Amino acid sequence: MDIGEHLKVVEEIIKVDPRYKVNAYIFVIVAVERTISALSYVRHISGQELLAGITDYAIDQFGPMSKEVFNYWGIKESTDFGNIVFNLIEAGLLTKRSEDSIDDFKNGSDFKKIFEEEYFKR
Repeated sequence: MDIGEHLKVVEEIIKVDPRYKVNAYIFVIVAVERTISALSYVRHISGQELLAGITDYAIDQFGPMSKEVFNYWGIKESTDFGNIVFNLIEAGLLTKRSEDSIDDFKNGSDFKKIFEEEYFKR
């Protein structure tokens, strides 16, 4: 599926669940691909692994502005990424294992701490 087809699916998701902007969905799709490609072999990743990959990708793309970008997209906490992931699963763009749950994204990342308090300590 190419990016144009992904966009069409994401636009349909947003009609049903308008909490997040298109760019948030595209960012998650790319973060999934990037996180998997960084592994030594292709396998399913957990919610916590994806949150780590999302954090790394955000730092690369937006640096200390990551939290503001996330907020603009409608993302305030890590469970918002879980909502996006499960919307993408429901739409057929991502897959899950039976043990995967939206709860895997709870208490996963403290964006204020990561992007504001700790960012410049790196």
